[in-house]
Amino acid sequence: MASLESRTDKMKFAVFMSGDSNYHVAGWRHPEAAVDAGISLERWIRFARLLEDAKFDALFLADGPGIIGFDNKESLRGSSKSERFEPFTLLSALATVTTRLGLIATGTTTYNEPYNLARVVASLDLMSGGRAGWNVVTGGNAEDGKNFSLNTHVPSIERYARGEEFVDIALGLFDSIEPDAFVRDKVTGQYADPDKLHAIDHVGKYYSVKGPLSVLPSPQGRPIIVQAGQSEEGRALAARVADVIFTATFSFEAACAFYADLKARALAFGRPPEAVKIMPGVAITVGRTEAEVNEKEQQLNQFIDLDVALQYLRVFLGGIDLSQYPLDEPAPDFASNTARASSGATFNAIAQAERLTLRQLALRVAASRFHLALRGTPVQIADTLEKWFRGGAADGFNLLPNFVPGSIEDVAELLLPELRRRGLFREEYEGTTLRENLGLERPEVGWSRKA
Repeated sequence: MASLESRTDKMKFAVFMSGDSNYHVAGWRHPEAAVDAGISLERWIRFARLLEDAKFDALFLADGPGIIGFDNKESLRGSSKSERFEPFTLLSALATVTTRLGLIATGTTTYNEPYNLARVVASLDLMSGGRAGWNVVTGGNAEDGKNFSLNTHVPSIERYARGEEFVDIALGLFDSIEPDAFVRDKVTGQYADPDKLHAIDHVGKYYSVKGPLSVLPSPQGRPIIVQAGQSEEGRALAARVADVIFTATFSFEAACAFYADLKARALAFGRPPEAVKIMPGVAITVGRTEAEVNEKEQQLNQFIDLDVALQYLRVFLGGIDLSQYPLDEPAPDFASNTARASSGATFNAIAQAERLTLRQLALRVAASRFHLALRGTPVQIADTLEKWFRGGAADGFNLLPNFVPGSIEDVAELLLPELRRRGLFREEYEGTTLRENLGLERPEVGWSRKA
């Protein structure tokens, strides 16, 4: 990818939250952490207002329908991700206390029906005035199938095939009702214009959906589509339909390769490269001095439970049994793991590049998973983020807060002023919709454009 040294757009910043929202596996044990955030609406309202005051682009809620690692009672004992609100319900509440912050939630295509999920997403988008986003996932937790009358998890290839069809249906439904379809004329008695409500009449391999949707388009046209897959199937889907791509790349070289690949794929689908924003995850520990940074890291890492860390690693590797490997010898090659090939390859690359043992790799997963992890002063961290932004590696970042609200407050108070000083981050929101603030063009909506 060519250098973007002269780019004039601003760096995008979302905040990635889930469960109790402490991304570090031991974040919930920090003395100042919000330990009850998973089920406290009051906490979430405070977080949302904090993010909007700092001018972050969006709150990004990760989610899965079930509890990860339920069958491993020992690791479940120390996991803080087992209680959490349903994300679209939560974001609907937060839409009433914010006016500019984007609201992105995860919805699985494997354990939902296209019409129901499209209706939920479109409703949030309209209620929020055009600030909603849908993070499309096929569902990676192998245990979830048992909550949906399935004895086994749907295989990866089939999940993506179903997901492709699911997304196409949802996009059709988002476009099945014209903006002026409801006349609401008390004098004439006409409420709706039937000619502006359109069936999509989809009949496919996995789904049959007539339509139309019952929700008007929002001011941003349709909800933002986010995709996080790194596999071949995930990249193909992201390049074709995603507005934002959330990726896990821990090195600058790997990030540049991913960025160039996805932009080229988007272009091949007839989409301009700027129509897709690529936002790697980043865990940031920022302090005024090196000593302060060290103190913050040590305070968190002392609370890591190795069993919990190994459980996280096992899940990201698709459920592989790690007890067969010694903890203090070099981590084995997981790249051939077929359940989660992209995650396995990433973990293998990290372990090989840094010569990590299995124990060290598990502890790394506990702190930042397979994402970029930055530590240092505001200037040092801004230098790295600017290198990625101008060097063809990222259009922005998803902040993975070690613990909340402290990590978000640190970034807002220490790092964002440095990025603003460099002209890299906004002073004020550019518009009222998530699409405007991300710098994405509003799509044409309404069935008439397809005539």
